[in-house]
Amino acid sequence: MLELKTTQEITAMRTTGAFIADLLADLAGMAKPGVNLLDLEHRARHLIEERGAKSCYWDYAPSFGSGPFRNVICLSVNDAVLHGLPFDYVLSDGDLLSMDIAVSIDGWVADSARSIIVGTPRPEDQRLIEATERALEAGIAAARPGNKLGDVSAAIGAVAADYGYLVNTEFGGHGLGRTMHEDPHVPNAGRAGRGLKLRPGLTLALEPWFAQGTDRIVYDPDGWTIRSADGSRTAHSEHTIAVTDGDAQILTLPADR
Repeated sequence: MLELKTTQEITAMRTTGAFIADLLADLAGMAKPGVNLLDLEHRARHLIEERGAKSCYWDYAPSFGSGPFRNVICLSVNDAVLHGLPFDYVLSDGDLLSMDIAVSIDGWVADSARSIIVGTPRPEDQRLIEATERALEAGIAAARPGNKLGDVSAAIGAVAADYGYLVNTEFGGHGLGRTMHEDPHVPNAGRAGRGLKLRPGLTLALEPWFAQGTDRIVYDPDGWTIRSADGSRTAHSEHTIAVTDGDAQILTLPADR
């Protein structure tokens, strides 16, 4: 069941989103060659505790994972793209790191992800990250009242096609608000003009993720970490947004933007 949010509730989600934006920026600045993924996990835990926020990941046990998840952030490196379980891994120059986090503040959730290159960038990795960011922008631009959910999915998928990337639709965006995962599911490809009609007050997490060479995925033995089936590199970008009477509002931006 869809729950449309009031202006006040969207403002509360924006507060959570601004905290997440600052947290991801903090971790991006910390992610250098020689830094352990567990150091990033512990830093995220400290910032969440300091803010009085609550992790949406800790003890999360969905059907698709080998739960419960006992970390506060997903850290996925190189060919890993989603649900990366932080482990004892030291970042190397050129690693492609995707960071995904959702927290709740005063009962309201926001969810965001970003991919960065650690140290020296590869042009093909920069292009991959750019594709996810442009696809996210296109999805947000399509999230207008009167449009359909399929318009959002189609806009994301069109950017992937322009860049030459295949799209996996098993995992995608979703509704959120009082909890991390609410209806509806938002695939990263679809047919324009189909599906749910968008209405002001609908809050969504849009999250394009692509691999350089495939749309197939495999799971690590940890039961969580999802990788590209061919070992090609991956990237992931995500914002929480609110559908309004006009342009969608991005709720996971720093407070000064």
